[in-house]
Amino acid sequence: MDTTGPLVTPPPPPNRPPAPPPRDVTTIDVSVSRSLLWVNRACYPLGNIARVHTYVVVPDRWAAVKRFLAIVVIPVLVLSVTSGESDEGVDIARFVSLAVLVFALADMLIVLFRPEHSVLAIETTGVAIALLTSRDASVLSDLVRRIALAIENPDADFHVQVEQLTVNMKNYTGDTVNIVGGRDHKGIVK
Repeated sequence: MDTTGPLVTPPPPPNRPPAPPPRDVTTIDVSVSRSLLWVNRACYPLGNIARVHTYVVVPDRWAAVKRFLAIVVIPVLVLSVTSGESDEGVDIARFVSLAVLVFALADMLIVLFRPEHSVLAIETTGVAIALLTSRDASVLSDLVRRIALAIENPDADFHVQVEQLTVNMKNYTGDTVNIVGGRDHKGIVK
């Protein structure tokens, strides 16, 4: 084997697209141009913005535990009453009870181990609101500063891309009450 010859470099790997981001992360364009704040395709006149702030949403862990306890009462009773018995109907009841217990436990654990998320809220003088979530709270704090500066300076322009997390708010908060106007209230949305 001759090792003194020229080195042959292998051909470069074929162009592959980058790995797709996780399914719960998307990119949101946030920009200010000519006194308008754009959040993707939604437009907010800077003069109509009443408040821009960040806060942290925390999973409602206590509600998840209460929901788990409420769900498991009947399956536990079924399992304790049917212990020692054996026929086809009892076996089916035990199987269904165990399946409900496993589902309830998984549902509770998902919420218990869910992380906290930082949220940027843009509220207008009307009923419109925009929410951006991110793993990095400093990105959202910087956006609050930039938007506030743009409100003070109508000639300001900027463009930022933010990794937006898709967050199921039902796991983070309790019931949502949305009352706008004085008629036909829907009350609590669950």
